[in-house]
Amino acid sequence: MKPEEVVYILEKGARAGCTEALFTFGEYAEEVSGYREWLKELGYSSTLEYLVYLCETAIDIGILPHTNAGIMTRSELRALKPLNASMGLMLETTAILEAHKDCPGKVPERRLETIREAGKLKIPYTTGLLVGIGESLKDRTESLEAIADLHREYGHIQEVIIQNFSPKAGTPMENFPEPTVEEMMDTVALARQVLPLDVAIQVAPNLIDPKALIVKGVTDLGGISPLTIDWINPEAEWPDVKDLQERLGTVPLRERLPIYPQYVKKRWYSDRIGELIEQLSDGEGYRKLP
Repeated sequence: MKPEEVVYILEKGARAGCTEALFTFGEYAEEVSGYREWLKELGYSSTLEYLVYLCETAIDIGILPHTNAGIMTRSELRALKPLNASMGLMLETTAILEAHKDCPGKVPERRLETIREAGKLKIPYTTGLLVGIGESLKDRTESLEAIADLHREYGHIQEVIIQNFSPKAGTPMENFPEPTVEEMMDTVALARQVLPLDVAIQVAPNLIDPKALIVKGVTDLGGISPLTIDWINPEAEWPDVKDLQERLGTVPLRERLPIYPQYVKKRWYSDRIGELIEQLSDGEGYRKLP
């Protein structure tokens, strides 16, 4: 996306009352043929430099950045920390699987190291498991234990997403079966058992009906955009928030910022975004009602 495209969405988002700009990509974009030249024409020497500009722009417009940019070094994380309310990287699994063949950015040790470096820098962080990609119950347990250990050491994991694999047409795993609701319920229950209680458990409400999972320990439904599609799962429409609340019945929905309330209270954010966080948050650290 070019800068003017991003700015258009950010400005529209601010008018709609959005609080989070999710900047996301997977493997290093520099590996894509022609990308470096495209970036140079825009006036940037690296994706990091371009991303820093976009984060700065989002803040100026009034939206908090959350960057999920794959494997990152400590220096890259340090450069982005002052400009992000939170950051993230899906662990997916600690297992070595066929599903991750030819994906160097999905080597578990590299992902765990990125999450660890974020902890050292005190970055409020999102990670998670991808369920149904060939991993075993033992793998899921070990993955959750690895995340729990990192949080106990650094205290920075604000949420763990338990995401159900959704096959995409035209990919090597297009005929791979999706995990069952029962598998998801069991994995959420396992996550609640393994993870420290101050770590939220999230599922995506556009990928699975969350109601049955809430009783197993789900406490968060992620971000829902009124403007853009889910670019990670473009075939899955976002639910309307009012419809979602009706489906959940007496379970109340409460909006938060991309930085969780406990990290707002602990001031795990920079002066660069501090004024914006104070404008957007209430006394408990949740989203201030309009």
